[in-house]
Amino acid sequence: MNVFYYLSTCSTCKRILKELDLSEKIKLQDIKSNPLTKEQVEHLQKLAGSYEALFSKRAQLYKERGLKDKRLSEDDIKELLLEHYTFLKRPVLIFKNKIFIGNASKTIEEAKIAVNE
Repeated sequence: MNVFYYLSTCSTCKRILKELDLSEKIKLQDIKSNPLTKEQVEHLQKLAGSYEALFSKRAQLYKERGLKDKRLSEDDIKELLLEHYTFLKRPVLIFKNKIFIGNASKTIEEAKIAVNE
């Protein structure tokens, strides 16, 4: 299934969604109002190769909890992703079984190419 995981309150996510013009090709999931399930997180991990690839170290909670000073295992990261939406690097696009994580311009360009193929 083609899915765009994002925050509806995030201007960067909204800009990327508009740039990709996905409206009719994809399911949109606002991760704040509709949190990720264990099955979704596990599916994202399979596509990404690790939970760490999905994890945002920019999250306020990451800094507040002093997580940068701790050695986090893949299981720890999985639990954090399930605990709070802020730990997911956003946005995440799954399109034709390819995953695009984050808002780096290279990632967005690759997503545009995939979407328009």
